Amino acid sequence: MFFELFRDFLFDLRVHRLRAALTLIAITWGTIAVVLLLSFGQGLGTQILKGLMNAGNQIIILYGGETGLIYQGLPKGRTISLLEEDVDLLTRTVAGIGMISPQYRSNITLTYGNFSTNTECEGVNPEFEEMRRMYPAANGRFLDNADIERQRRVLVLGSEIAKDIFKDQDPIGKIVLVNEVPFTTVGIIQRKTQTAMNNGPDTRRAVMPYTTFRTMYGNKHVNSIAIRPVNTAQQETMKASIYEVLGRKYHFDPKDERALNMWDFIEAEKITKKVDLGLSLFLFSIGFLTLVIAGVGVANVMYVVVKERTREIGIKLAVGARRSYIMMQFIFESLLLSFSGGAIGIIFCSIIVSIVRSMPAEQGAMQFIGRPVLSPVLIAITVGILTAVGFAAGVFPARTAAKLDPVESLRYE
Repeated sequence: MFFELFRDFLFDLRVHRLRAALTLIAITWGTIAVVLLLSFGQGLGTQILKGLMNAGNQIIILYGGETGLIYQGLPKGRTISLLEEDVDLLTRTVAGIGMISPQYRSNITLTYGNFSTNTECEGVNPEFEEMRRMYPAANGRFLDNADIERQRRVLVLGSEIAKDIFKDQDPIGKIVLVNEVPFTTVGIIQRKTQTAMNNGPDTRRAVMPYTTFRTMYGNKHVNSIAIRPVNTAQQETMKASIYEVLGRKYHFDPKDERALNMWDFIEAEKITKKVDLGLSLFLFSIGFLTLVIAGVGVANVMYVVVKERTREIGIKLAVGARRSYIMMQFIFESLLLSFSGGAIGIIFCSIIVSIVRSMPAEQGAMQFIGRPVLSPVLIAITVGILTAVGFAAGVFPARTAAKLDPVESLRYE
C-alpha cells in the first residue's frame, strides 16, 4: 500500500511542480526558522552562562559594609572591614564551605625591560584558580601552597597583559618588576570570556600569593573574601551562618544586610538560566509560528489537490477503494511534503551551524554570541513539530476527500 501511496505522491509532484516547490520552500523556511533560532539561542545562553562562571564559578564574594541597624547600644553607620583572620574563622565555624580565599587588591606597575604598564593585582591563595577559573596555559602553573607558605615573589598574568609585556617571547620564568620589586612569572591565565567583572577582566590581571601581597603592602584589611560552598543548594543557609558568625565578632545584628555586602554568583547563575529558558521559549514560539503558517499553506495545497482529484477519488471509491485508504493517501502526501521540506531545512541548518562552529570561539563576535548547538533533542523536537503540522495539514482535506459521494464525484468536471 505504501508503494502505491508513494507512487501517487511522485505523480502529483510531476504534474504540479510549481505548487509542490512553493510548498517545500515554505516548510523548509519554517524548519530553518525553528532550528536556527533555537540553536543560536542555546549557543547564546550557554555563552552568557559560561562568561558569568568565568568571572565567578559558583562562588559568593564577601565584602565589608556599613551597619544599618542599632545593635546592643551601638549606633548604625559603623564601618565593617574584614580581616585575613576571618577566613580561618569562617572555615572553622561555618558548615558547607568548600573553598575560601582572601582577596587583597591594588593597582600596580609592571616593568619588563623598557616597557611599563599599570594593571590590577590580586593577592589570593591556590583555591582561587578554581573559584575564578583562572586556569593556566600550557607550560605554566597557578599559585601553590609552597608559594603561600614561603611568601614567594611569583606572578600569574592574564593573557592580554602578558602579550603586551612579552610580545612573542615565552613569559614563563621571566623576571618582571612589580613596583620595582622583581617577581618571577610562573603562569599565564588562559584566554576566556567574562560577562561579569570588577576592575577589569582577568585577561589583564596580575595575581600573586596573598601572603606576599600583605608583606609587600602592609594591608590590614582584605578587600574581600571569595567563598564556594560544597553544595550550592545550601547557599542561603551558609550566607545566614556567615552573618551570624561575623555578627558576633563585629557586633552587628545578623539580620542587618547592610553590614556585609555579597556578590552572589550562584544566584546570578540561577537568574541567567531562567533568562536563557525564557529566551529559548520566545525564539521557539517565533519559529513554531513560522512553521505553523507553512503548515496552513500545505493544508491549502491539499484542499486544492482534493478538488482537482474529485473525479479520480470518485473512480477509486466506485471500484471499491476504502475511505480509510483515501484519507491515508492525502495524509501521507502531506506528511511526505512536510518531512521533505524539513529534511532540506535541517541539512541547510547543519551546514550553517558547522561553518559558524568552525570559527574561533574567543574572538570577534563569537565570544559574545557563542557557538550554536544543533543537538539531537532539537532535531527530535523539530521532527515532532513537522509530524504534527504535516498530519494536521493533511487530515482535514483527507476527511473531505473520504466523504465525497462516488456518484457526484464521477459527474465532476
